[in-house]
Amino acid sequence: MDAKLIAVAGGQAPADIVVKNGKIVNVYTKEIYEGGVAIAGDKIAAVGDVDYAIGEGTKVIDAGGNYLTPGFIDGHIHPESSNLSIRPFAELVLKHGTTAIMTDLHEIGVVAGLEGIEAVLEEAAETDLKLYFVVPSHVPFSPRLETSAGQFNYEIIKKALERKDAVGISEVVGPYILAQFPDLMNSMDLVNSKRGMTNQGHLADMKGPAMNAVLAAGVTTDHESLGPEDALERVRKGCHLMIREGSAARNMEACLKAILEAKLDTSRVSIITDDLHTLDGANFGHLDDAVKRAISYGADLVTAIQMVTLNAARAFHLDDEIGGLAPGKRADINITTGAEDFKVLSVISGGKEIVDNGKMLVSYPKAEHKPCLLNTTALKNPITADSFKIMAPEGAKKVKVLCMDTLPWIPITQGREVELNVVDGVVQCDLEQDVLYIAQVERYGINGNVGKAFMGGFNLKEGAIASSVGHDNHNIIVMGTNFEDMAVAVNNLIEVGGGQNVVKNGEVLKCIPYPVCGLLTDMSCEELAEEKKELIGYVHEMGSQIPIPYMFLSFICLAALPFLSITDVGFINVLTQEVIDPILAVIE
Repeated sequence: MDAKLIAVAGGQAPADIVVKNGKIVNVYTKEIYEGGVAIAGDKIAAVGDVDYAIGEGTKVIDAGGNYLTPGFIDGHIHPESSNLSIRPFAELVLKHGTTAIMTDLHEIGVVAGLEGIEAVLEEAAETDLKLYFVVPSHVPFSPRLETSAGQFNYEIIKKALERKDAVGISEVVGPYILAQFPDLMNSMDLVNSKRGMTNQGHLADMKGPAMNAVLAAGVTTDHESLGPEDALERVRKGCHLMIREGSAARNMEACLKAILEAKLDTSRVSIITDDLHTLDGANFGHLDDAVKRAISYGADLVTAIQMVTLNAARAFHLDDEIGGLAPGKRADINITTGAEDFKVLSVISGGKEIVDNGKMLVSYPKAEHKPCLLNTTALKNPITADSFKIMAPEGAKKVKVLCMDTLPWIPITQGREVELNVVDGVVQCDLEQDVLYIAQVERYGINGNVGKAFMGGFNLKEGAIASSVGHDNHNIIVMGTNFEDMAVAVNNLIEVGGGQNVVKNGEVLKCIPYPVCGLLTDMSCEELAEEKKELIGYVHEMGSQIPIPYMFLSFICLAALPFLSITDVGFINVLTQEVIDPILAVIE
């Protein structure tokens, strides 16, 4: 029992902070009415008429007639996609009203295992952002089809689920359930046996009997709905629909409009970002931007707020702890404007003032990173221009190949058959047909694998780009118009310990190092955004028009995202989970 909290709530002691003269957004009753919030320590003591809680020493904050909402909750986000280490990431999202996130830190786990994840969770504990740990359901994400340094099997998952901050397992891939992968099935059984924990789904392209089967197995949520049909099926089958409105994929307009037009109950619908690009964070914010968009798509203010607060908490059985303005709940409070021009003005997280009228009141020191997070790049074999050549059958002069094209608005790939010339036994790319070389190089010094294929959709006309951020194995992904620049790009990233770069005529035009796991930097969001603008500017000058080419590139090596991908093991048919040959036939 918290004696002070009870005393403040009952009028026997003064509150630490009272926010008054606001309009309470009640996510429990869908009402908006005048009132305030009293805080004792890190908890809410009272809501409504709270003048009685003001006493000697109480900090009084005048909301000025603005709205009081719960702090926002992102129910599915990979902070690593921002390329910010966890402390500058916390500063970024707290500024925009996000006070809690559910995250698996899967990308850290791929590189540094549970030890690395726990190191990052320790760093995060020094911030005011509340992290709930959704344990990775398996690493590598696509067994047999990629190499990772970190590993998550049943025994490691069992250990991780004993953490006090653990709330379930993440990214439970539907086809892997249908295939009954033993470690995954055992992990799901363990979660099902623990009261309050959940199996968080990754159910891309699943419907009908397949969807029924994975829900029957215990999956409770999904964040992979691409359109109305997906969204409606999930809600109607009792699956919590996490509508993705992030940097790599924006699905809210189609999904939310379908839900609203069908007049379906939205209590099992939340909005998540999944992946937040640095530039989007700097330019638009986080869930505050999602609320604004939800309102523009037809949601009323309270419904929009519910989808980034209470609904997200309920998806993890955490609504008795966070997600609403009520006595006993964590004191996460935003002061915002109304639906017409929605924005976050001030933020309180865990009873602490974080933002005051747009001014950030906190700044976190750079973390002293543990050794397991540093120096994570190594090559087993030298990388040269020859490393990327795809050889044609002997005597061939022209071949038919399967090129994978990214869609321009979401990094989902489709196949395209093209004819390519062969010179000295090497299949040539063709810029006129928008066919580039693409490869992924194993970067942990484990086996020296180099997977190779052909890529379309990026429209690069010269040079090469590379990144050590490559889902979900984080080997080095490199794409280019020539083998020499590709080799320079890969070797540069190995030398700096990971990052993202652009190369032209053998020269590294720009490189942003990511010293933490080859994924993250300690720069602030604003600093990194400026660096990325320059980096992406070079890529656009070289022909690509994809707004965030490196984030798109990072998803091309995800062997669980339809329909084709490239990993260090090779060219992957995602639907069959097989390595395939990009050369289909000899033409002449």
